[in-house]
Amino acid sequence: MRLYEQRGLLVPVRTSAGWRAYGPAQMARGAEIASLRALGLSLAQVGLVLKGNPQSMESALTVHQAALEERIIELSATVAKVRALRTEVAAGRTVDAGDLMRLMRQKSEIGTTFRLPWPWGGEEFELHDIRPLTYIVGSLGSGKTRLARAIAENLPEALFLELDRFQDEAAQARARLEADAALAQRVEEVMDWLIEEGATISPPLVALVVALESDSGSALVIDMVEHGLDQSSQEAVAAYLRHRRTDSRPLFLMTRSCAILDLNDVLPQEAIILCPANHSPPVFVAPYPGAPGYEVVASCLAPPEVRARTEGMIASRPQVA
Repeated sequence: MRLYEQRGLLVPVRTSAGWRAYGPAQMARGAEIASLRALGLSLAQVGLVLKGNPQSMESALTVHQAALEERIIELSATVAKVRALRTEVAAGRTVDAGDLMRLMRQKSEIGTTFRLPWPWGGEEFELHDIRPLTYIVGSLGSGKTRLARAIAENLPEALFLELDRFQDEAAQARARLEADAALAQRVEEVMDWLIEEGATISPPLVALVVALESDSGSALVIDMVEHGLDQSSQEAVAAYLRHRRTDSRPLFLMTRSCAILDLNDVLPQEAIILCPANHSPPVFVAPYPGAPGYEVVASCLAPPEVRARTEGMIASRPQVA
């Protein structure tokens, strides 16, 4: 509600004590905004639609229709797999849990199995059927950075975007934009979209967008994607990531921000990896209350203003004297 108020989409009534009050009119407007957001509209587009701009509705419905049609294709493929399994069962073949689990996985052309680094004990970690967007979550000192590096090192031609990317890669980013007109055009379009969503232009945001829009690497692993971004920029980036095509190169995002990973808005093409604080092996967590690990993931996420308290802090292995 406060975000909608900040964008001028919703104006609550103020009591004599200064408290916000939401009456029937404000609740109805809030429901309209939520419905338009569910259709895939950005907050900027929502504002235009509420002002009576039909072009914004047409654009949003086109995008939403494309997403639905893509889901139909995915569901049709799953139906075909189920039909094939039913045929095999009818023919007398026993179907095990592995066959059923494969039905729920997204197709991916890359994957790997590797030994986990310290602080784990070298356990084998399997990473297959990779989703377009995978979040890596864990408390401070849980080993999530080491897991992210290991993923980048073991996935063929994957790239790892360092935490200090904004200082080291600023000049490189400018050089890449000057040398690649197509990349520069894509970055400009994305930046315009993010600004409409309320993002603040900054070197961290530009460096992030350049990395996201680059064609290099089979996958991109990003250390603390929210680093250097204010809340509105994080929210805009999260919305942008959900607008990416599902056949884009996979992204692995380390995060502890609930502005980046909203557990109430996780899509089917997204996955969550939790690094437990006790250094048990990382596990995939389903985004549903009651699922194993869900509450732990929720406890690792915090609003940007809370995350700012530990900005720049890292957990390191103690030196042996």
